[in-house]
Amino acid sequence: MFNFFKKKKEKTSDKKEDVLSEEQLAKIDQTIEEKRKAIDKAEKTETAEKLAKLYEELGLAYAQKNGDEAIPTLEKSLELKLSMGDGYKKLMSLYNEKRKEAARNGDDAGIDKYMNKMDEMRSVAKKLTVSKDK
Repeated sequence: MFNFFKKKKEKTSDKKEDVLSEEQLAKIDQTIEEKRKAIDKAEKTETAEKLAKLYEELGLAYAQKNGDEAIPTLEKSLELKLSMGDGYKKLMSLYNEKRKEAARNGDDAGIDKYMNKMDEMRSVAKKLTVSKDK
């Protein structure tokens, strides 16, 4: 009736790996190259806000490709201008994935590192929320 003692069936389709086609990978690589060039050009002439947006777009492209460059690129974007846009959300998600990976590997230092990074992200959200209320 209540099935308290029955084992739950594990879902095998909980996490679907998105496999990108060669065409999609080529398009992402092209986007990455375009954003890198735009950043090189913008570093000399543009405002921090514009540069932050370019770094965010580059970081999101790296994340699509599952590149290790996504985290430092998105962090650079937030260093230039704090925001809670798509880059913020993706960075929080990447930190959480890294934390889970560290937990699976029994890496206590990794768990602490990414928990602290997630706490820093929450404080960014608080800062931005408080500043909007004023």
